[in-house]
Amino acid sequence: QVRLMESGGGEVQSGGSLTLSCTGSGFTFSGKPMHWYRQAPGKERELVGFITDIGGGYQEYVDSSRGRFTISRDNAKSTIYLQMHDLSVQDTAKYYCQTTISGTQYWGQGTQVTVFS
Repeated sequence: QVRLMESGGGEVQSGGSLTLSCTGSGFTFSGKPMHWYRQAPGKERELVGFITDIGGGYQEYVDSSRGRFTISRDNAKSTIYLQMHDLSVQDTAKYYCQTTISGTQYWGQGTQVTVFS
């Protein structure tokens, strides 16, 4: 049974930092591209970035994340991380990790990040 579990969310003041984790189980984590998404209240879910397992972990980020967010992975722990710096109120959202296996998308339950000014 494929399972993704996010953790590390919480409340942080604007300008602060937070690191989220997502641990996978039930599938071969190594080699699997992993994605971070977020969904703010009243908005559609949007991609934050992703990490492959190629070349030491190639990453891509959307414009709103680039330069402030860093995705990394630890295959030994079947875990990816999302380090977030210089957070703003606009980063308030529920953050999800996602992967696709044999054409099926799998999502975690999400972890809430609330940034206050």
